[in-house]
Amino acid sequence: MRFPLPRISWSWSWPATFILFFVAAGAPFPFGSTNDLSIAFWCLCLGLALIVAPTRELRRPHFWMIAGIGVMVAGYAFVLHEQLSDHPWIAPFNPIWKQASDLLGVPIAPSASIVKNEAFFALGAPLANILAILLGITVGAERERARRLLWVIAVSGSLYALYGVASFLIEPTMILWRDKTAYMGSVTGTFINRNTAAAYFGSCAVIWMLLILEDVRRRLPERHVEWRRLSVDLRTIPPKQILPHLASLLVCLMAMFMTGSRAGVGLSLLAMIVSFTLFLRKDVPPRSGIWISLGSGIAVALGLMQLLGGRVSSRFDSQGLVDEGRIEAWKSTLKIIADNPWFGTGMGTFQWAFPPYRSPNISIRGIWDAAHSTPLELASEVGIPMALLIAAAWAIMLVVLARGVFGRRRDAIIPLAAVATATLSLLHSCLDFTLQVPGYSIPFFAVFGAGLAQSFRTKEVRPIAEAGASSGRGEGRLTTAGAARRTPELHKTVQF
Repeated sequence: MRFPLPRISWSWSWPATFILFFVAAGAPFPFGSTNDLSIAFWCLCLGLALIVAPTRELRRPHFWMIAGIGVMVAGYAFVLHEQLSDHPWIAPFNPIWKQASDLLGVPIAPSASIVKNEAFFALGAPLANILAILLGITVGAERERARRLLWVIAVSGSLYALYGVASFLIEPTMILWRDKTAYMGSVTGTFINRNTAAAYFGSCAVIWMLLILEDVRRRLPERHVEWRRLSVDLRTIPPKQILPHLASLLVCLMAMFMTGSRAGVGLSLLAMIVSFTLFLRKDVPPRSGIWISLGSGIAVALGLMQLLGGRVSSRFDSQGLVDEGRIEAWKSTLKIIADNPWFGTGMGTFQWAFPPYRSPNISIRGIWDAAHSTPLELASEVGIPMALLIAAAWAIMLVVLARGVFGRRRDAIIPLAAVATATLSLLHSCLDFTLQVPGYSIPFFAVFGAGLAQSFRTKEVRPIAEAGASSGRGEGRLTTAGAARRTPELHKTVQF
């Protein structure tokens, strides 16, 4: 008996796909990639991948999305020019330079930014996010590559979660090879901040949950879910095929709860409940089914909170929903925006702009190098017009992803995973700075791009009836051509 060897053909999509998967899995590793060297390395990798990225699967909606990202790039370039140039086109010079010149008694070249050339160094993280979403669109335009991206992020996230829990139990004073300087009683994984770690582990848990639900649903009979027969149907699934996935989900949830982050845990559970309900919306009775799935999700979330979220619950009891100091910091940031409404104080200059506006109600302990609200900090650094442009882009992205969730009949978990993690990260960034950490933003901007690419129905030609040759002497062979003669419509265009 002869076994034909599989054909391995070269594809130009391999380098770009491999680099994207490598960056998505590796970005959280070097302490969340918050230093300039790590960001520069990831930008280099993503830029090289974008040069050789496949474009065969791109269609008109994809090009429109890429054009929209081009508008964002043009806006960033204009603001960057105004903040870096010695002769800006329309931006006024920041008055701080004249005040410094008068105090020192020497002429000082003014600038629209309060720190000269800082905008150039702060460009790395936004550039990495733009490259990641562009590469997510081009690579994720093909459904199998988009699905593999979800698996890469889910598996790498569970490994980071496993490391976080193990390191906390073995040596809680270390992060990788460095001493841990904060959050000694919390799991942070490879991140410095526990809130970012909670959002990351929660986002990976959302993806794991959707992958498990899709696998389970594919093994169930093709009918609406009957709750009375559900336990019988679930027992037909081989445990060895589903237990590894459940274990990975549990590890991510355990690490997420052990961070002790209130917003990270709460928003992650909310994202899981909503995505669980949306996934099952077509498989449950139209009236009572939605409420049953929603109630089941809430019950499971509350059970997990009681079982694993003791530290989170105690922080809710002792500190409430939001710290008082954070609210005062937001008020101070609003004053910065009011004094610099058009072009801000300069990209990356918040830690220098904040001290004169610091509220006396904030404790004098520590340095505020972030506003703990990405939208407010963004508006204070680049101005209200650019912040509104970015907000409009986010709104359009969420609308497109929602269209994909409700419009796709196959592979709906790709836009669903994207919209769930995008909403989670956006809401969490309104209370913290999750999207300002490249170790989180780079992998999930790639997911956003893949979700956008898969938010439109695709037309592909595939065989409906196809027969292969049977082996052995004296046995008849049915070739593809013979199947075509027997089946007039061997190939047909199928819309997904």
